[in-house]
Amino acid sequence: MVHHIVMWKFKPEVPEAEKGARKEAMEQNLKALVGKVPGLRTVRFVKSPLSSSTHDMALVTTLEKPEDVAVYASHPEHVKVADTYVRPYVTERACLDYKE
Repeated sequence: MVHHIVMWKFKPEVPEAEKGARKEAMEQNLKALVGKVPGLRTVRFVKSPLSSSTHDMALVTTLEKPEDVAVYASHPEHVKVADTYVRPYVTERACLDYKE
């Protein structure tokens, strides 16, 4: 089993009033990738981090094997979600992948 964790901060130009709706859209669309992307088993989206956090949100996914991380990253459905609901609004991406 492989875990793929990604954290982001919102771009400074994203209005505070929009952040909740942006997180909801990210969560729904990223979770919808389960069953569409081979090897992707689970998706959790952290939209309410503690105030001690350094990022605004996080994605925690579980994949079957290490090679599935690359499959996920380049899969057309993931690219579409990332390009539409995530990348236009975020900056300072941090990523950690590990095998368990």
